[in-house]
Amino acid sequence: MMKNTMLEMSRYAALARQAVVEGIVLLKNEAVLPLVSGGRAALFGYAQFHYYQSGTGSGGLVNTAHVPNLPEVLGGPDGYQLDAEVQARYAAWLAEHPYEMGTGWAQEPWFQPEMPLDEDFVRAAAQRAETAFIVIGRTAGEDQDNSNTPGSFLLTEGEENMLALVCRHFKKSVVLLNVGNIIDMQWVMRYNPGAVAYIWQGGQEGCRGVLDVLNGTVNPCGKLPDTIACTPADYPAADHYGADDRNIYAEDIYVGYRYFETFAPEKVLYPFGFGLSYTKFEVRLLSADETADGITAFAAVQNTGSCPGKEVVQLYCTAPQGRLGKPSKVLCAFAKTRTLAHGESQTLTLKAPWRNFASYDDSGVTGHKSAFVLEAGEYRFSLGTDVRSAEEAFAVTLPLMVVEQLESAAAPAVAFERLRPGADGTPAWEPVPTEEERPEPRRAARLPREWLQTGDKGIRLRDVADGTTAMADFVAQFSDEELCTIVRGEGMNSPRVTPGTAGAIGGVSDALQRYGLP
Repeated sequence: MMKNTMLEMSRYAALARQAVVEGIVLLKNEAVLPLVSGGRAALFGYAQFHYYQSGTGSGGLVNTAHVPNLPEVLGGPDGYQLDAEVQARYAAWLAEHPYEMGTGWAQEPWFQPEMPLDEDFVRAAAQRAETAFIVIGRTAGEDQDNSNTPGSFLLTEGEENMLALVCRHFKKSVVLLNVGNIIDMQWVMRYNPGAVAYIWQGGQEGCRGVLDVLNGTVNPCGKLPDTIACTPADYPAADHYGADDRNIYAEDIYVGYRYFETFAPEKVLYPFGFGLSYTKFEVRLLSADETADGITAFAAVQNTGSCPGKEVVQLYCTAPQGRLGKPSKVLCAFAKTRTLAHGESQTLTLKAPWRNFASYDDSGVTGHKSAFVLEAGEYRFSLGTDVRSAEEAFAVTLPLMVVEQLESAAAPAVAFERLRPGADGTPAWEPVPTEEERPEPRRAARLPREWLQTGDKGIRLRDVADGTTAMADFVAQFSDEELCTIVRGEGMNSPRVTPGTAGAIGGVSDALQRYGLP
């Protein structure tokens, strides 16, 4: 039943490295990057030695090859001459402060304490090396939420001190954020580093991908998947998350950029879709067509800068407010170019199905309850490289359209008020539609007919593969316990699978193996 395939792991590693490179988001660059390989640099931060290749839990305990850390890669033949005294100081400190794993499931700390730095040590290091790399690390995982506390969304005192000293004394400072989500960024204004990049958690090829961007082997082209606000209190969910028993989604559809672009554009540090490049691009609309399925736009992208690179073009829709209310802008399509040389152009096709900018009517105010609808009116489309820089390019006028008729399945059981734009565009509140009927009876009525259990009739999985019997007859042999076992499988660290695999399914019991299940 099983086919043995030899995988060319080098191909997978190269693809993983490319994914890392294209996901890195360069937020700030004051003529610091790219930094030519071979120069002298100092590397600061605990996370340099324990690169967070992933979060924890089922997604983190995976079977990987050796994961090189940042000193291995940045100090390697394609990297830089890392300051030996700084590395030695960290090595001595780490010997007495090993990595803290935590105790028990989901109890690992979100951060590791930073090595204390003093002014004289950092000043001396800055006299030996012109550039400093500063690494801030956070893990992430199951059974814990981020919180608005130091070591999670906020920096710790040790991290603040490290940034203050290093950015003050080094001529060039580059902050690398080895995190799984955005964090508070107010410190950028306080310490004014020369460059800042989200390097995320990039797997076993993560550090190699970071070097590719730092030394200019590859041009950064990642874009922010979220909005970074001025302060944590500026996020619309700030007062409605973190409770142990119930969290209210009072912001409704106004999440992330949909909130900020509609109600608080002045409270944004870095907008959704933002990301710097080492080169420059010019984007212009060629044409746009209305089709039966939606809107198709054609955009010309030209590299007008000095080095090769890729760019991501984003298409946003501004819909009429109508009866439902809509965000100021909604991302409805995006596309990335191939690597373009200086002066080279490419035409991108951006397809925006109606569903991508339709509204879900959960109250029936449009006359089409539980349906995705486009209300009648003018729909304006903006084209650009992030939500803030996108400029209006064309508009279409549409009648009321029902895009998809559905049914209520998970309406709130408890009443609360949700956000929407008022008549003057300022925040207003309305009661959320609550459930009119429990979904359980509807689901029960739609359950498929129960199969008659036959017991073991001698049918094996190979018989199904050979086409001599039906899968239904094969499954009908299973007892209730066997059905539960095949669905449940075995959890983390099962001896039946490769170490590190999150779990095992299939023939995880002697009874199931007798049926020929691998």
